[in-house]
Amino acid sequence: MEHLNYTHIILVYLVAINVATFFTYGLDKWKAKKDKWRIRETALLTLAVLGGSIGAWLGMKAWHHKTMHKKFKYGIPLILLVQIAAVVLLLS
Repeated sequence: MEHLNYTHIILVYLVAINVATFFTYGLDKWKAKKDKWRIRETALLTLAVLGGSIGAWLGMKAWHHKTMHKKFKYGIPLILLVQIAAVVLLLS
């Protein structure tokens, strides 16, 4: 039963961080179009590292944002692959 609680907490966290990351990428794209104050690239990458890599990747695709920046174009998929490998290792 205790394992189920941890699994539930982790699942809720991952959904929340990915939704937040997705919309943060959209907000930054909107700010870029409106010539407003921008969200730092380090903040966008940190959200991905903290578990929001799926949201970052989907945000890049949906908002067409940061797709030409090499650290995002290659970094986000790499972060995602590392996180998937970590989950596979933890579950095996």
